Amino acid sequence: MLASAETADAVAQALEKHGRPTCVLDPVFIRYCYQSPVSSSQSQVMVATTGAQLLPNTAVSNVRTQLLPLTTILTPNISEARLLIENAGIKTEPEIKSVKDMVALASLLQPMGPKYVLVKGGHMPFDEHLKVPQQAADRKYVVDVLHTDDKTILLMTDFSHSKNTHGTGCSLA
Repeated sequence: MLASAETADAVAQALEKHGRPTCVLDPVFIRYCYQSPVSSSQSQVMVATTGAQLLPNTAVSNVRTQLLPLTTILTPNISEARLLIENAGIKTEPEIKSVKDMVALASLLQPMGPKYVLVKGGHMPFDEHLKVPQQAADRKYVVDVLHTDDKTILLMTDFSHSKNTHGTGCSLA
């Protein structure tokens, strides 16, 4: 995790110094418990806590302005994508209602510099119509959204209830 604005700057300088090698950036900015809209149970997404932002806004800003332009693929979860976008002064929808909202997040991030954006949605199950389900029994798919400057690809898999998903996004990156 890039714990400060200075660390983000140092990483950006190192990437520049080494000729901008392939860079996968998984921006671990937020620790929280995801409250399912259809269940009172909470599942760990990154580090279970209360929704606290792990980095000060200056560090988020430096990641956005210094590292995103050097990034080959950015792999934020939904909350991290929102934080980067809002840090740029762009308003987002207050909540994800469908996969279209995830696509919108990816399309707002990609012009900030990364060649590819993969918005991870493993903690946000969708129903058969790719909308947030109203009932737990309707959770059918989880979707990641891969966006480039000319196409969007939905990576879908069946939803599987599990309490053992901590670190899956980091493993993916």
